[in-house]
Amino acid sequence: MPDIDPSLIAIALAFVLAGVVKGVSGMGLPTVAMGILGLMMTPAQAASLLIVPSLVTNVWQFVAGPHRRRLLRRMGTMLVAIGIATSAAAGFLTGADTRAATGALGIALVAYAIVGLAKRGLSVSPRAEPVLSPLVGIATGLVTGATGVFVLPAVPYLQALDLEKEELVQALGLSFTVSTIALAAGLAAHGAFAMTAAAASIIDTLPALAGMAIGQWIRFRVQPETFRLIFSTGLLCLGADLVLRASV
Repeated sequence: MPDIDPSLIAIALAFVLAGVVKGVSGMGLPTVAMGILGLMMTPAQAASLLIVPSLVTNVWQFVAGPHRRRLLRRMGTMLVAIGIATSAAAGFLTGADTRAATGALGIALVAYAIVGLAKRGLSVSPRAEPVLSPLVGIATGLVTGATGVFVLPAVPYLQALDLEKEELVQALGLSFTVSTIALAAGLAAHGAFAMTAAAASIIDTLPALAGMAIGQWIRFRVQPETFRLIFSTGLLCLGADLVLRASV
């Protein structure tokens, strides 16, 4: 019986865990996957493995609900800004200075964990939305292109728009879908998403989907506050570890 590379098992388990988080909360797959994989490889390599699992799960999340057209109209300027800024910033993630990219990833995870641990919610006025949406899109694209993490500041912003629960889940799926496509384009433009990486990314979709199924089962059996505390604390530790690795 041939030996199985332990690194392949570790990568598969990372995607299972990331899928579990997404199944429970509707988000977090790229954040968790990048955080764990960042301990084993460069952020650019981790991001290339993330592309297909993220795209498949987020497209599924967006198309499954009834608010597709309304969200496309409402989020249009934000989505365009995300696409342009992500592609423009991807050179940072694929650059020769991997320590800087790793440190940036760690900082992004720590910031997201702090947002998750904070109980105070934000609120955005409808009048401010036309101005804030493209600015948030640009900021999200720059963070995505530099770190491979899609969530900041898009997630806190979308949560502040007072969307209905299912509409918010769809909005997150749409935002993450655009971020994934733009990140794939940026990585490909810098030679970091070749056919070998695409094949590996396709294979990693299976454990991610398995994890999502497990997470959906857990969703009805764990208190949301308990899960949020565990998830955010874990991300905080991961991010801090990456920052320390980059600074040594």
